[in-house]
Amino acid sequence: MGLDVATIEILLTAREAGVCFDRVLTLGRQSLRLSPAQMRSVLSSHGIALSAKQAKEVLTEQKGYCEPLLKLLGAQRVDSMDASNYEGASILHDMNQLLPHSYRDQFSLVIDGGTLEHVFHFPTALKNCMEAVVPGGHFIGITPSNNLMGHGFYQFSPELFFRVFTPTNGFQLVKILIYEYPWRSVWYEVLDPERAQRRVELTNHRPAYLIVWAKKIASMPIFQQSPQQSDYKAIWQRSAAVGIADLGSPPGPYPSLLTRYAPYWMTRVYRAVRPFRSKLYKKVHVTSRSEAFTRSELSQS
Repeated sequence: MGLDVATIEILLTAREAGVCFDRVLTLGRQSLRLSPAQMRSVLSSHGIALSAKQAKEVLTEQKGYCEPLLKLLGAQRVDSMDASNYEGASILHDMNQLLPHSYRDQFSLVIDGGTLEHVFHFPTALKNCMEAVVPGGHFIGITPSNNLMGHGFYQFSPELFFRVFTPTNGFQLVKILIYEYPWRSVWYEVLDPERAQRRVELTNHRPAYLIVWAKKIASMPIFQQSPQQSDYKAIWQRSAAVGIADLGSPPGPYPSLLTRYAPYWMTRVYRAVRPFRSKLYKKVHVTSRSEAFTRSELSQS
């Protein structure tokens, strides 16, 4: 778990957008994963000037953990929550269990820098995060999406968060972004599948991370109704309206005739070029070619 340059860039952007850092909770005690030069560069681009000595102090003051940086961004208090004290978390709580009432509506900002995918009872853990945020506060999560199988228990689809962070649950989404690792100062904003009226799918060849940024607008009972995938929900509603039991499966984003009926020679050609595909497609990203993933204004280049 740790905050890298891309994560810190998002936190700085959120700060400029008015996100309050007064009392921050991190899931797990987050380390800082960047060099002093990178620290100075990313902070300087947001108007915070540090000397080389100051940057080194931020990175070493708490044995490389994030508290000094978050306090530099305005935090009056920084807590970390973990099931174990092996990294010195200030609050010991297993996120598989419901959050104690004493921690609900307490934090102006809850940061998941890569923890939720490691928690088996994910809905409980996510509910805990949402309940910990004070009304008017924010949740910012960075979590694996693609090509990181084995990193944790889960990789997540954007639709999950579109369906979770809703007014019914007391939240309003600010943005869902995706970026590929290694980061190239480029984010792509994800289109809500409900708006697209189809599944928003991504097939790429690099590790991809989701950034989920949501604001709590009210303290509401969370998950009283289980979120449902939008395309199925639309089919069920149409089925009920017209009284037809079977309207078929949700359509995918692209036709599958090519993959179904590709002749034998095409398979052989693919196998022949497969060892070279990483070079052939080095600069090709599915995210840059799909209307469902549009380059975000946050991108620097």
